[in-house]
Amino acid sequence: MTSTEDLTTALDQPVETTADHTPKGAAKAAAMRDALAYVERWVAFQGELLGTPGIQVAVRHKGELLLDLAWGVADVETQAPLTTDHLFRIASHSKTFTATAALQLIEAGELRLDDTIEQWVPALADSGVATVTVRELLGHQGGIIRDGSDANYWQRGGGTFPDRDAIIAMAKAEGVVYATNEHFKYSNIGYSLLGLVLEGASGMSYAELVAERITGPLGTTAMGPEWLAERDGEFASGHTGRTRVDDARHRIRHVDTAAMAPATGWFATAADLTVYGSAHAFGNETLVTDASKRLLQRPESPVTHAGVTRHYGLGFDVETIGSRAVVGHSGGYPGHITRTWIDPKDDLVVSALTNAIDGPAGVIAGGVLAIIDLALALAEEVEADASVAVPAEIAAELEGRFANLWSIEDVVPLGGRLVVLYPKAPEPAGFVVRLRVTDTADSLATDDVAGFWATGEPAVFGRDADGAVETLTTSGMTSWRIDAWRAALASGDLAAALPRVSL
Repeated sequence: MTSTEDLTTALDQPVETTADHTPKGAAKAAAMRDALAYVERWVAFQGELLGTPGIQVAVRHKGELLLDLAWGVADVETQAPLTTDHLFRIASHSKTFTATAALQLIEAGELRLDDTIEQWVPALADSGVATVTVRELLGHQGGIIRDGSDANYWQRGGGTFPDRDAIIAMAKAEGVVYATNEHFKYSNIGYSLLGLVLEGASGMSYAELVAERITGPLGTTAMGPEWLAERDGEFASGHTGRTRVDDARHRIRHVDTAAMAPATGWFATAADLTVYGSAHAFGNETLVTDASKRLLQRPESPVTHAGVTRHYGLGFDVETIGSRAVVGHSGGYPGHITRTWIDPKDDLVVSALTNAIDGPAGVIAGGVLAIIDLALALAEEVEADASVAVPAEIAAELEGRFANLWSIEDVVPLGGRLVVLYPKAPEPAGFVVRLRVTDTADSLATDDVAGFWATGEPAVFGRDADGAVETLTTSGMTSWRIDAWRAALASGDLAAALPRVSL
């Protein structure tokens, strides 16, 4: 695992708070540092637990890269270690780049939101999709078929991805599924057509357009609109998913996506994706103005399924995670699953890339945001009541992973507090046990709050013969350092190794 540029600036500044006690300066910096230190351990745990081949994660805040990590392998056959320089296919992230390029052309007066497909792609005049507008394409309100009636190119069984002529033929023959604005209907073919519109409006190929107006201004070299055969060795291999825990994973080769690049062709590293994401924060007008960002990022379409409502803007998912209003996109390319979230007001970007079809990129990106926000909330608690803080020397001694027959528990210093987290939980900050200092040696206590767990009871740490902490007892039940627990399981006689456990 590789981590760079961890948060060290501002740690010597005086602590300031806003009127609502939100920590600023050194307290916020320290909380972010705590959070990202735990993120590294949590990501590794998720990778091991789920059997994911490799994971890249990057976090950027206000333009500064705070975390850039790689865990696992780039290829299960060669076992080559994954690095932060490996390239990933980021699939539908591509739509955000295409939407950005569209707004750039609109800002320049070269394109309008109300322009129709036929204005820029004359081959589609008089077809069913001819009068679909740029805005309808951007917001998936064009009613256009998603991938075509034969989309087995997604699993390498239907030949190559469609080229320009094939996209035009498909749009003519079967492009219309709904009337415009009848339903939100996510469409890769729609974004492929949008790419053709951008080419017509700009007079450049899609690749030339985004090189000139996106990757060029950003100065990124590990990001681009399409797989390149000459760079194949730089890419992390894609891998199949599993139908059961002991399934072998198989490598999936990369291919180009032809005319579907505007919908799904892009590649990047997690770090370069956060450079791009930061350009969509308010105040950064490297790519588009804040006025254009407000258009891209506002909820254009509510999408309700199974009682859950999500929102989509123009090329961006628009969601709320915790108290953060975020935008971004996921990506699913054969063998790679990816997710990026951007808080455009706080200029915080989290990108998680995985190289398996069942990779947990969404869980990881959301989990990283949750861990950061938990740390900031805990720092608020300390700012409001210093008595809940656990001294750093005690926290350092107790920190670590423990396990028992029922659970795995991480004792983690976050934001000046000491908490117990449960890394196997669906959300890493979904269940948090706060610990506080008592007058009893080697004993803390859980907070005095309502709850189903042992609230207000002791949390006792046991020591080995050398005085090092080796056990944690909460709810009267003992947990051991994870290495001791694993060794006891491997011994085949758990009761003999750990007398307080019997199978």
